[in-house]
Amino acid sequence: MLDSLLDQLARQRGIGDAYHNFRGELLQISRETKTAILAAMGCATSDAAAIERELHEHENQRLRSLLPPVAVVRPHRSNVTLAVPADWLSRELAWRITTECGDEVSGRVRAEALQEHERREVDGRWLTRRDLPLPDNLPHGYHTLHVALEGGAIESCALVAAPLPCHEPRVLHDGGRLWGVAVQLYTLRSEQNWGIGDFADLLAVVRACAEQGAALLGLNPLHALFPGNPWQFSPYSPSSRHFLNVLYIAIERVTEFGHCAEAQAIVQADGFQAELARLRATPCVDYPGVALAKLRVLKLLHAHFRRDQSAQTSARVAQFQAYCAERGESLRRHALHDAIDEHMRAVDGHRYWGWPMWPEELREPTHPGVQAFERSHAGLVEFHAWLQWIADEQLGEAQALGRKLGMPIGLYGDYAVGVNPSGSETWSDQALYRKGAGVGAPPDALALKGQDWGIPPQDPNVLMAEQYQPFRNLIAANMRHFGALRLDHVMALFRQWWVPVGLGSIAGGYVHYPLDDLLSVLALESERHDCLVIGEDLGTVPPEMSRAMDDRAVYSYRVLLFAKRTDGSFIAPGEYPRRAIATVTTHDLPTLRGYWSGGDIDLRQRLSLYPNEETRQHVADERVRDRQALLHALEAVGLKPAAASAASDAYTAASRTRSRSTSREPRPPSWSSRQKISLAWRTRSTCPGPTKSTPTGSAR
Repeated sequence: MLDSLLDQLARQRGIGDAYHNFRGELLQISRETKTAILAAMGCATSDAAAIERELHEHENQRLRSLLPPVAVVRPHRSNVTLAVPADWLSRELAWRITTECGDEVSGRVRAEALQEHERREVDGRWLTRRDLPLPDNLPHGYHTLHVALEGGAIESCALVAAPLPCHEPRVLHDGGRLWGVAVQLYTLRSEQNWGIGDFADLLAVVRACAEQGAALLGLNPLHALFPGNPWQFSPYSPSSRHFLNVLYIAIERVTEFGHCAEAQAIVQADGFQAELARLRATPCVDYPGVALAKLRVLKLLHAHFRRDQSAQTSARVAQFQAYCAERGESLRRHALHDAIDEHMRAVDGHRYWGWPMWPEELREPTHPGVQAFERSHAGLVEFHAWLQWIADEQLGEAQALGRKLGMPIGLYGDYAVGVNPSGSETWSDQALYRKGAGVGAPPDALALKGQDWGIPPQDPNVLMAEQYQPFRNLIAANMRHFGALRLDHVMALFRQWWVPVGLGSIAGGYVHYPLDDLLSVLALESERHDCLVIGEDLGTVPPEMSRAMDDRAVYSYRVLLFAKRTDGSFIAPGEYPRRAIATVTTHDLPTLRGYWSGGDIDLRQRLSLYPNEETRQHVADERVRDRQALLHALEAVGLKPAAASAASDAYTAASRTRSRSTSREPRPPSWSSRQKISLAWRTRSTCPGPTKSTPTGSAR
């Protein structure tokens, strides 16, 4: 009986019973895993009585409330499910919709006339679930639905009216093709930046790409990291996806820099210039050095902003205040988090590594202790909000330039699948994020022990209770200045592999999310921001996800290195799906040059990642075959580079004689000018550090 009750509760909370692994085998989710995931969700499962109470409470909430917390409608699916007591079915039901613009639509209907699809007894009373049809032509937006049964109280819920497809630029909708360049912004080198690529460099790359006819410029996630802890620099483990990494601010482009003599004098000093030269010359990004230099000057600029009383500054203050009002409570909490984080690290950075270790009165945003901190450190809190305004301003300038120069899409952003457990996003909404588990991936051919990315998952039940507001805000924040947005590991909208703390990745289980509702919110925000949506669907993609992406015009993400037929040959350009973005490689795969030379194979060997020499040789031999297959594919469409055969022969010979101590890298083919875009930037690598592992699937 206990197992049966546990299974009921797990299904009720979205936990799957079983899944197919990468070999196609059906594996059951264990009782231990279900219990641990339920515990992470805050459910009591100590005995049968506790589980029955959890089940009963959920059913009570679902059937005794006339309306759900949020309802989502879209074309050809405009029904909202109501819970109606069976003894009230003869009563008249009145409904009214207040649109976000203030307009109203209303109607009346007998409850018994509504289509019934569920009836059950709860606490001795029969309750039914019935569908209320709403007008199919509601304006797209976020509205409020009010419903009342005759003689009863009025109940309300959030109502999302969304389009079916996401936004598509006209040229793509009509079958055209576009191309662009992808860069990791932090790797860009220039004579002007301060040791890390910045928004001034981004402007220069936008100009260069536009001059060559590029439609888009792809970027790594620009999410906010930890100004107080620059060693936390992975863009896939950010502090918050609502805001931006302030280290990308181009100092000299900040308006206040041109009016602040003190800041100019510090920057022009010989010692400071020598430090900037050192930062530019490092083989890897020196994040602590960059942060120290930039934040020192930015604090001076903010102080100048606060005390300057000129007319120009008054206009700037008004703009800053408008930005703060627009971003609202989300910005306030983020700035508070960064201010507290900076303060606590100054007190004892080794002890206070993140908000879970802060004093108890600072761990909850609504605690009186946080309010007291805000009052006593108002300038520091404002500084961190001001930084976000400056970063937002400079990123917006880059997108505006791209559009002005005729780029149909402009900036193409990247949305990480999750956040760091000690960052501002989790601090700001602790009910939504479950600290007792991490998001990862089940075992696959590349990671036989599975993966745990150290990212706390969002609870789908809380997400619905919060009327999808967190997801809506996240998507809107990430589409502010982008013409296209890539969703990392898009399968997370359908299901996520939860790894309970202490069990290990292999003992995780899938938790399912309201895919259709989340895609509706995504489509609505895409329409509002004229933003193309790309779903990173590499790895094991459930058929439900593929169908949903096709229905909603979410573009697929196709990587050339994996785009092969079962016989090992590469597919032709015409065989790619129409709604797809094709790329040679990605941020966590070898560059084309590295792939061609086998540099990634050598690196894995140096890191002792091969279990034996036989495995390494098998991979090297497979690379030789892949290179030949790629050349054949290029030749078939008339794109084979000059001297490619000679280069391929050189690589084949080198791969058979290469050793760890002596090897000469064969040069890749000489791509013609029609096949490449030359940009006047070199790039640097980032220092080793935490990154999100590759999503599951044999393809990667």
